[in-house]
Amino acid sequence: MTRTLIAGNWKMNGLKASLGEIRDAAAGVGRGKAGVEALLCVPATLVSLAAEAAHGSALKVGGETCHDAESGAHTGDISAEMLADAGASHVIVGHSERRTDHGETNEIVAGQAAAALRAGLTPIICIGESLGQRKAGETLDFVSHQIAGSIPEGAKAEEIVIAYEPIWAIGTGEVASPDQIDEVHTAIRSRLAERFGADGAALIPLLYGGSMKPGNAAEILEVTDVNGGLIGGASLKAADFLAIYGQAK
Repeated sequence: MTRTLIAGNWKMNGLKASLGEIRDAAAGVGRGKAGVEALLCVPATLVSLAAEAAHGSALKVGGETCHDAESGAHTGDISAEMLADAGASHVIVGHSERRTDHGETNEIVAGQAAAALRAGLTPIICIGESLGQRKAGETLDFVSHQIAGSIPEGAKAEEIVIAYEPIWAIGTGEVASPDQIDEVHTAIRSRLAERFGADGAALIPLLYGGSMKPGNAAEILEVTDVNGGLIGGASLKAADFLAIYGQAK
């Protein structure tokens, strides 16, 4: 059975004053529930503090990106080992905002994912098309290309998570329809089966990452091959995050 993951992405938001939301989320998650994992990925400045705030609960803490090197002359970057040392269990790699703002290619993302695995972290590998690519009918080909190039060689199915984030639905309030989500997630699972076999592909959680909120989470989570969400704005408030987590099975 594919595990379900409800993951928040705080992006460039959050100060020490925001730790109360982490504590509230941790209290709401408590000891967790069978088959569903809860995770908040926060800015690097908050990872260790968030891990401390979530201690004793089933809420996990992750980072939002990492460098592919373990250490070295990379001013301003953070390694996967540093995130693990700070208490992270996961790290997002290849988010569309990183690909766009920082020019991260599939090759770079694969290196980051490999670094995460090296450090004992679970990489959440993000893929997704632009509005122009969708209108041109290129979605499935583009997403398949990203999958092929962004998953590192030697990765095991049980070690990774894939997040589908249609770029046109991130932070816009737009949400892909259930049929659109189903089409892409089914294609992703098929591509993963080609690489890992059907049994292996079935172990990989596929998250939907396009403006999931308490009001639409139940409908999205019912779509075949949707195993959770990568949640942006709705994860900044514990009440909204917990409302989504509560609907996950």
